[in-house]
Amino acid sequence: MTYQTLIDAACLAPLVEQQKVLVFDCRFDLSDVDAGRVGYLSGHIPGALYLDLDRDLSGTPDGGNGRHPLPERAEFAARMAELGLSRGVQVVSYDTSGGFYASRLWWMLRWLGHRDVAVLDGGLAAWTGAGLALASGDEPVGRGDFEMSPEPAVAAVDVAAVEANLESGNFLIVDARTAERFAGAPHPLDDASGHIPGAANRPFQRNLTAEGTFKPAAELARDFRAVLGGISPEQVVHQCGSGVTATHNLLAMEVAGLTGSRLYPGSWSEWTSDTTRSIASGSD
Repeated sequence: MTYQTLIDAACLAPLVEQQKVLVFDCRFDLSDVDAGRVGYLSGHIPGALYLDLDRDLSGTPDGGNGRHPLPERAEFAARMAELGLSRGVQVVSYDTSGGFYASRLWWMLRWLGHRDVAVLDGGLAAWTGAGLALASGDEPVGRGDFEMSPEPAVAAVDVAAVEANLESGNFLIVDARTAERFAGAPHPLDDASGHIPGAANRPFQRNLTAEGTFKPAAELARDFRAVLGGISPEQVVHQCGSGVTATHNLLAMEVAGLTGSRLYPGSWSEWTSDTTRSIASGSD
């Protein structure tokens, strides 16, 4: 059995014990970029390796491509092979933030053509809450032989496509930021306030229960259909501030059985890097 969306701690534990899984700790803090690795070294799921959002899960920002641009596919595939990834290996990612950093890795591995990847539902808290032990310090790394698919297995759109969509309306943009940021409230991470014209708002936090686990598939499906308003999942493009929390909505739609939506990786931070691009405000 393989896991391709979510996995719970009870199912992950025997895979960890039998060393039949490659686990990645993706915790991060935008306000303290070293906190994730410090937390990892202090205590992590046994055997897990650490992946840093800035260094491992992003390319190099150039002032016009957003805060967390995607790396080159070939470079990221090589990095994953260095960390032990091979075809057919089950991968599990987790964090301490409701899964939105972990979902970035989930999407990126699918982008490379690796489907057997899941997010630990409830993150590290679910693991420790189940009474399972932690390890500390660095873990040994064994090289894998992973090779990416010739073409991306999941789709992304670039800023030119988003600009063209202002006229064509070929797809619906779903913004994962909070309702306040979407409406135009200033935020320290944003160069400008508001949203891409025509976008709908689905804050990623609404995908989670009060306990920090994903809501049931039927509830997620109902909620997303209300946002989509009859538009098919294939006509949906997800964005957020910098292409990270948008992947949480992508994962939630997959859990809900609404497959085929796409990511705008540059997101709001790329869109607002050019002051000539249109900006809307308000809740619509």
